[in-house]
Amino acid sequence: MRTFQVGESASVRRTITEADVVLFAAVSGDQNPVHVDELAAQESRFGRRIAHGMLAASFISALLGMRLPGPGTVYLSQTLAFRKPIYINDTVTTTVEITQIREDKPILTLATRVTNQHDEVAVEGEAVVFCGE
Repeated sequence: MRTFQVGESASVRRTITEADVVLFAAVSGDQNPVHVDELAAQESRFGRRIAHGMLAASFISALLGMRLPGPGTVYLSQTLAFRKPIYINDTVTTTVEITQIREDKPILTLATRVTNQHDEVAVEGEAVVFCGE
């Protein structure tokens, strides 16, 4: 099994597209007008369509499962605080950082964060994962 270090981190960057929002709405069933209806979204407090918060959270899941800790990772828990909206065409950076390593089991605690292109925190939280293979 791989050895991990407190402070070890991984990041991934992507631009949120119209297709991302439409496909996430379809697969999740979340058809909230603030995500899928431009006219309704213009009348919302955001003034335009926003991406689903859980779409951003799914980027955290992907980073945990594919990069750090990587394949075989299983979620035990995840907290999320949604700080700022993410708009279509925003470029977001998702980062996970190991903050704690259990000595008795292959369990890690990681700080999780999604920031926009202005380095503003959109989503933050903490994940606890089992690192199995």
